[in-house]
Amino acid sequence: MRTDEVYRKTRETEVTVKVNLDGEGKIEVETGIGFFDHLLTSFATHSLINLTAKVKGDLKHHAIEDLAIGVGEALSKALGNREGITRFGYTAVPMDDSLAFAAVDLVKRPYAVINLKLRGKKIEDMQTEDITHFFETLATSLSANIHVWTEYGGNDHHKAEAAIKALALSLKQAVAMDPRRKGVPSSKGVI
Repeated sequence: MRTDEVYRKTRETEVTVKVNLDGEGKIEVETGIGFFDHLLTSFATHSLINLTAKVKGDLKHHAIEDLAIGVGEALSKALGNREGITRFGYTAVPMDDSLAFAAVDLVKRPYAVINLKLRGKKIEDMQTEDITHFFETLATSLSANIHVWTEYGGNDHHKAEAAIKALALSLKQAVAMDPRRKGVPSSKGVI
């Protein structure tokens, strides 16, 4: 099984993350931020990655950032040398008035392009800038190329939720084992 966990404690936060890439989408989440819990639940449900995500923090921004670091590190460790994986994933997700896309490359070169077109300052109890920051920090700590964008939408809640679902489905594709793949999925022979 491709599983791993990360425990991270700083003066600002305490983070516990466990992942199972070959899971069923089970989620155990405790962030103290209702909308963030909602996004992480959608992520686990649609990626089929079992996820335990717990954080205690002094500030919401620090909690979100450090949990993104923990999730990315746990996913990266669970992937090991990334041998036999599909590597790429791409998805479009409609959600009512919104349409979001995500593209992922698990190449071990961190890069993020995030354009959610969020208009408000908050969604429920979460700053919209922290949603974008979550995606960016996840890309860095996972060492992946992650591109997520919302094509259109009138409701920020729907745009953010469609975006996390698109990322989840793209990661589901990218982490999947390719039964025909021998070694790492790179013409260089190494990722």
